[in-house]
Amino acid sequence: MHAVVHGERTLTDLDFARLTKLLSQQLPPTLADLLASAEVTSSRAVNADVVTMYSRVEVVDVHTRRRQVLTICYPGDAEPAAGFISVLSPVGNSLLGLKTGDVARWLTPTGEECAAEIAAIQYQPEATGDYSR
Repeated sequence: MHAVVHGERTLTDLDFARLTKLLSQQLPPTLADLLASAEVTSSRAVNADVVTMYSRVEVVDVHTRRRQVLTICYPGDAEPAAGFISVLSPVGNSLLGLKTGDVARWLTPTGEECAAEIAAIQYQPEATGDYSR
């Protein structure tokens, strides 16, 4: 499965630092691409409409119009059945750094192209003053 990195992405300095540490592991090339091309900003300065780590995001599949709520997390906290999606997954990787209204795109293991619009960010840690999660 591969995420497709499209357009401009924003990461907080904390997310960037923690994700960079993951690079010592075998990671999807798209995460390395995201880290190399993203705009990095202070956790205190990130806009509330940007998907950061542990953001709870409402997405709408562009083909089926099915709505889902997903939380982007680190691999150890992933529970896909409960909506906790690893940042290393194609879906998690494709959502991180986008903002409300953007469309995330990724490929399934069979090569099928998927896309979902970010309809809302229901929770973003930085918007509530949590800068250290």
